Amino acid sequence: MQGKIIKGIAGFYYIYAEDGETYECKAKGIFRKDNQKPLVGDDVQISILDPKEKTGNITAILPRKNSLIRPAVANVDQAMVIFAMESPKPNFLLLDRFLIMMEQQDVPSLICFNKGDLAEPEEQQRLCRIYEDCGYQVIPASIKDGIGVDQIRRVLQDKTTVVAGPSGVGKSSLTNRLQDEICMETGEISRKLKRGRHTTRHSQVIPVGKDTFLVDTPGFSSLYLTDMEEDQLKDYFPEFTRYTQQCRFQGCRHIHEPDCQVKQALEDHKISKQRYEDYLVLYQELKDKRKY
Repeated sequence: MQGKIIKGIAGFYYIYAEDGETYECKAKGIFRKDNQKPLVGDDVQISILDPKEKTGNITAILPRKNSLIRPAVANVDQAMVIFAMESPKPNFLLLDRFLIMMEQQDVPSLICFNKGDLAEPEEQQRLCRIYEDCGYQVIPASIKDGIGVDQIRRVLQDKTTVVAGPSGVGKSSLTNRLQDEICMETGEISRKLKRGRHTTRHSQVIPVGKDTFLVDTPGFSSLYLTDMEEDQLKDYFPEFTRYTQQCRFQGCRHIHEPDCQVKQALEDHKISKQRYEDYLVLYQELKDKRKY
C-alpha cells in the first residue's frame, strides 16, 4: 500500500495511506544500511502488520521531488511564511533569513502578513509593498476574522506547502481554520498524532483537502544562514537581479563599489531600504563567520 509520511517521532512514522487510514510504522533496517532516512513528506510503500491496530513497516521510499535541510521535509511545492503585522511586529531580518533559505533550496515562497485587524491600513500597504516589489506574492490577512483565508486556500490547492513563522503569529489558527472545511478523517489524524492545538514540536504533514497538504513546522525565533559565502548572498535577493548586469564591475557586491546600479536603485527608492540594510547585516555576518 502507498502513503505519505505525515509525522516522524522517536523512530515511528505515521503514514496517511491511500485507504484514508493512518498507520504507525517502523522503517526497515535496509534504510539504515543504505544510509537513507525517511523524511516527513516522503511518499512510501508500506506493508500492514496489524490492520486492527493500524501498524506496519515502511518497505520503500519512493523517488523524491526534492528535500529540504531546514526544515527537514521532502516533496514540497512551495513555502508560506507567516508573520504578524502587529503583536508582535514583524522581525524583517528573520523573515529575510527564511526567504533566503528557501531561495537557496529552490523552493518558491509566498508571504502571509496576519493580524491585519491590529494594523493601520497605511502600515498594511507598506509591509505588502516591500515584498511585492521583490517579486513575492503577499497575502494580507486576519485569520481570526477569516479575512484572507479563501485566498490562502486557493494558493494552497493541489500543493504541498511548508508553513513556517515565529510562534504566536497565527500558524495554528490558520491550520485549524483550514481543517474546518474537510472530512472527518483529518480530525481523526490530528487526534491520533496528539497534535497540540497551539503548539507544534515536530514537523508534520496535515491533509487539508484532496491532493492538498500543509507541512506544519515548529515556530522559530532565530535562523542562521549556512552553506553560503558572503559573496553569494546577493544572488538570493531577487530584486537585485534586475540591476546587477548594469553594474560597472562583474561580481559587484553592491556595497562600496562605484557605479553600482543596485545602490542607484536604492537611492531612487526602487529597492527597499529595509531589505538593503538586512542585506548588509547578513553580508557582515557571513563574512565574520568565515574568519573563525
